[in-house]
Amino acid sequence: MKLLQTTLLAAALCSTSTLSMAEEAALKIGLMLPATGTYAQLGTAIENGFKLYVNQVGGKLGGRDVEYVKLDDESDPAKATDNINKLIKSDKVDVVIGTVHSGVAAAMAKVAKQTGTLLVVPNAGSAMITGPMCAPNIFRSSFSNQQPGFAMGKVAAEKGYKKVATITWKYGAGEESVGGFKEAFEADGGEVVKELYVPFPNVEFQALLTEIAALKPDAVYSFFAGAGAVKFVKDYKAAGLMDNIPLLGAGFLTDGTLKAQGGDGEGLLTTLHYADELDNETDKAFRQAYNAAFDMVPDVYAVQGFDAAQILDIGLKATGGDVSKTAEIAAAVESTEIDSPRGKFTLSKAHNPIQDIYLREAKGEENVMIGVAVEKLDDPAKGCRL
Repeated sequence: MKLLQTTLLAAALCSTSTLSMAEEAALKIGLMLPATGTYAQLGTAIENGFKLYVNQVGGKLGGRDVEYVKLDDESDPAKATDNINKLIKSDKVDVVIGTVHSGVAAAMAKVAKQTGTLLVVPNAGSAMITGPMCAPNIFRSSFSNQQPGFAMGKVAAEKGYKKVATITWKYGAGEESVGGFKEAFEADGGEVVKELYVPFPNVEFQALLTEIAALKPDAVYSFFAGAGAVKFVKDYKAAGLMDNIPLLGAGFLTDGTLKAQGGDGEGLLTTLHYADELDNETDKAFRQAYNAAFDMVPDVYAVQGFDAAQILDIGLKATGGDVSKTAEIAAAVESTEIDSPRGKFTLSKAHNPIQDIYLREAKGEENVMIGVAVEKLDDPAKGCRL
């Protein structure tokens, strides 16, 4: 009898120990972001913002300690499926955070949807993610490519421009951004007279700048980011176009790039869901904390990383940290107004932010808010069947 009692006690202790270990298991997060190439700086800002939020809430998300697994996605869509499968199947991550490049993120969303893995997209605005690839387990903390472009289309029309040329990289993000601009601009009576494209990540713009000079449009709408945005703005200025043909852009043209542009971006108007030093307490605290932690000024990418962690925390708190309870996570996030440095926003049923898009002007090294271009702009989410 004594032996039986001892055996039962040992089994109970073992069971308790196993349960305790399960409860204390770290949340394994795969950071699939660019660490090299054109978008490396953006990936760093996203990671910084994400980790800042985690540190501010005591190093836990949904009550669980956090462990990171980092993978450089190289902004290469051809490697995206293998990379996310490695994180899920080999590294056994619970959640994937990524990425910047829309083509890479679309491939990631496909795998996340198939496997049911939690995915939070902290930048890429691919329409597929909140369209045909939408799923209860996929969330976006940033924007859809349509949103900033659409807002600038409204602004361009309001300024009285009639004929506009567009220029961007020839890939999903650029094409969708131009599409958003064109939709709003032409609905208000404008005409896009020429759509110019550069292969990604090519930064040889001279031939197209010569074409723009010959076209003499009322303005030019552009979508570039990172190092490509720096080169494009400097080349546009050097070509003598800045003073004669106003340059407009999605905010990535000047976000995190003004210092490197060396003043060539001064006065540029852009539209985005964030502007420097917004007049809200959350942004003031965020900027102060980010600067203290990383000795640099945060940009929109840092905000998106911060909010990716915040969205994940909201969802996991509702399930006690259980990543398998997708429906409960989605319900919690969908019903919450998220207090972001960009201002408060909500997520649509397709899990894209419904948010204000600001009109900003580049002044020195800051993108200063002029006003709200479009309030509470939602993503069309075409093809989503949630």
